[in-house]
Amino acid sequence: MINRVHDLNAFKQKALQWGCTFDAVCYLDSNSFPDTYSKFHTLIAIGAKAEITTNAGNAFEQLAQFREANRGWVTGFFGYDLKNEVEHLLSENIDGLDFPDLYFFVPEHIIIIDEDGVQVVSDDPADVFASIEGQIIHQPGSFTTIDLRSKFTKEAYIETVKKIQEHITRGDIYVTNFCQEFFAAHTTIDPLSIFLKLNYISPNPFAGFFKLQDNYILCASPERFLAKRGSKLISQPIKGTAKRGQTQQEDETIKQQLRNHTKELQENVMIVDLVRNDLTRSAKEGTVKMEELFGIYSFNQLHQMISTVVCEMRDDISVIEAIKNSFPMGSMTGAPKISAMQLMEQYERSKRGVYSGAIGYFSPDNDFDFNVVIRTILYNSTTKYLSFQVGSAITYHANAEQEYEECLLKAKAILEVLGEYI
Repeated sequence: MINRVHDLNAFKQKALQWGCTFDAVCYLDSNSFPDTYSKFHTLIAIGAKAEITTNAGNAFEQLAQFREANRGWVTGFFGYDLKNEVEHLLSENIDGLDFPDLYFFVPEHIIIIDEDGVQVVSDDPADVFASIEGQIIHQPGSFTTIDLRSKFTKEAYIETVKKIQEHITRGDIYVTNFCQEFFAAHTTIDPLSIFLKLNYISPNPFAGFFKLQDNYILCASPERFLAKRGSKLISQPIKGTAKRGQTQQEDETIKQQLRNHTKELQENVMIVDLVRNDLTRSAKEGTVKMEELFGIYSFNQLHQMISTVVCEMRDDISVIEAIKNSFPMGSMTGAPKISAMQLMEQYERSKRGVYSGAIGYFSPDNDFDFNVVIRTILYNSTTKYLSFQVGSAITYHANAEQEYEECLLKAKAILEVLGEYI
């Protein structure tokens, strides 16, 4: 049954508010961006009938068994440090959040929103719909002043970039994604109101709110990691960033400059080649191809260069294997992939955790869709630790100071959301 609602934004807020009374919530919002591969505008999964929580070791194998036993809707996240299971790697940097590497759950209630209206999938959908409609929208909860700090000073960041470039000069790697953490300890926030504000300021096509007991993921991601539609796999890596202009004319000029910027084109094509190679491990021979190269897409805060790589999935590959074969996503690692991950473990000062991982779903028809966890606030409400990370691509031609400024540009919306509390 399709339900009609008068104010869709208010309904989504009420649904999230009601969902937060449960231990597990996954909210995925396209913010109505046009997308050939999207199945819906918004998906809200609430309550856990069954769940799996685990860390790197045999997490993908456990998830495969969990998925085999639960063939309907399943939602959850992959943490970046599952790289240690995919390859022989380590994660020994400081982790202030203590999220699991992998968590998935079978929802008690599914709410699907598209242009036709609201569909509730539940044992008693009418009662769920009425419970949501009956919610009174709460005002934001309590906050403390946020003492935001960085693991890198600007000078230390620039010095580290230069060291990374020495590895590039020696031929150890060609390109890498170097990330830095901003964090605040002893911090109390209202995760739902922070997410709603972030999604308002920076509405992106792979936005997400995730609650796992006291752990929160507040995500404004513009990037798709990997999706499956029928037998087709789709990856859309982002490499290439530029600020928005003050006027339409300035905006068009900046877009044109990005479209012709040698360094941005080089880093995009290097990651595209890496993604093509990753997809080859799951693809029928000869089916990996480009659907779009160097596409320029505009979002509220910035312009991004996005390419689309697709393939036909082999019949003997499971959906979990297809994800594992491409994980972690090339846009957040570098090339060669293993060397880049090893070096970033050496030069970064924080465990990435869920950042650089993926949030998404498996649907009853065995399709899936996962984003890249970037432009995201992570929060542990028990330890009161708040964190967000930003990164940029380091190449031989990269200017360290400009890369630092690019990190701040990518954090612009988050800094704006948190600004009144800093």
